[in-house]
Amino acid sequence: MLKTVKRHGALGTRLVAATRIAKGTPFFRVRTDRVRRQPTYQTVQIGLRRHALSLGILQYINHSCEPNVIIDTKSRLCYAAREIQPREELSYFYPSTEWELARPFLCQCGVAHCIRIVTGARYLSADTLSRYFINQHIRELIAHELTAASRKRKTQLRSTTER
Repeated sequence: MLKTVKRHGALGTRLVAATRIAKGTPFFRVRTDRVRRQPTYQTVQIGLRRHALSLGILQYINHSCEPNVIIDTKSRLCYAAREIQPREELSYFYPSTEWELARPFLCQCGVAHCIRIVTGARYLSADTLSRYFINQHIRELIAHELTAASRKRKTQLRSTTER
């Protein structure tokens, strides 16, 4: 169902569909037999401090701000976000799984709503993230950041009023 195609130049190998994949079809399972606490260039974050290493052919899936794949870390499955045609490159929105990337990069997808710099969900607005499927562990990390910011602000206000 999937195959790799080598590109010439700096962009490297890409993952493409060998056959048509209908919208909503699960087509790949993310293995979790090898997990580490810190991200690397070729891991997928599957939990708060869990990054899957054994990606197999999935290591060649690229980022897009208009993805055709959803990686659901709860079910550990990849789904077609829309119908995918044979020979079409597969892509997913990296911040949907990644809080902070080990190697941030400039996005070259070219869509009108491109986020331009891909660093992870931590650095994107809630408005931007609302356009995408976002995994539970990323939503939990967003809630944690908001709670911490709120506590910090309350502490600052208290210290200002006590003066």
